[in-house]
Amino acid sequence: MGKRSGVGRNPEPISEKRASDLDIVSSVNAPIRTRPRLNRSLLFAEISMLSYLRHDEAQPVFSSVGFTSVEYIERDGAQVYLLGTEDDLVVACRGTEPNEWNDIKADANALTDLAETVGRVHRGFKREVDDIWPVVETSLLDDERTVWFCGHSLGGAMATICASRADHMDPGPMLSEVHTFGSPRVGTKRYINNHEVQHVRWVNNNDIVARVPPRWFGYGHTGTLMYLDRNGNHRHLTPALRGSDRWAGFWSGLKNRQFDHFSDHASAGYVDHIRRATEAQSAKRRPPGVR
Repeated sequence: MGKRSGVGRNPEPISEKRASDLDIVSSVNAPIRTRPRLNRSLLFAEISMLSYLRHDEAQPVFSSVGFTSVEYIERDGAQVYLLGTEDDLVVACRGTEPNEWNDIKADANALTDLAETVGRVHRGFKREVDDIWPVVETSLLDDERTVWFCGHSLGGAMATICASRADHMDPGPMLSEVHTFGSPRVGTKRYINNHEVQHVRWVNNNDIVARVPPRWFGYGHTGTLMYLDRNGNHRHLTPALRGSDRWAGFWSGLKNRQFDHFSDHASAGYVDHIRRATEAQSAKRRPPGVR
């Protein structure tokens, strides 16, 4: 079976699309915690994808999804959305969608700095969070709503670090989960072992950004892995089977004249695959004979 990446050889960056080009199916008409986990992940995948749009394009779409407040924050290139309803506050960090190796080298830089919490984190990711954290922290103070974090690529790394800092606030907000998509590794072992926020971490087959910085520099991932195989299906596989699946995806990508280490990173691909997973889950729950 051919590789189903959901994107072409050179996927068009979301930032170059218009909101009307994107098919958004999620809506926020009830507390987010009432959704099944897959449906929550779909919502956050779509939010993470929308965050790449120009602000004037993204704001009306976020409003149409059901967010009653939309605040856009940009400091020295670091960007984040604060999306609110009566019950929830979503902190959505904007990332990068690299198609060239030069765009990934910054993520691969293995230099670390002391984290604001415990252990060490990637220096570049920490500095991005340092730029926007004062505004985010102020917004979280005395907010009694349930707080969620999400992001794709660099945005996923930023969301992970923000959630960890929020978890150490005193008094802190009512934290729920972090949902990331194609996030690079963020911190070293001590940092990971002390990251206590629930983290749902999606990785699409050969997504290269999810594999940097390398483990041999002491880096690791936090959270529960949600793996998408070479055909875009959500599967629980052993490390050995994931390795075989990645090789199969790589060769299948070459046959289709695409280097899937890059195409598997596209945020639109994550949205497409997670949407199909939610549809499959819904179909299983329907009574026999009901469509």
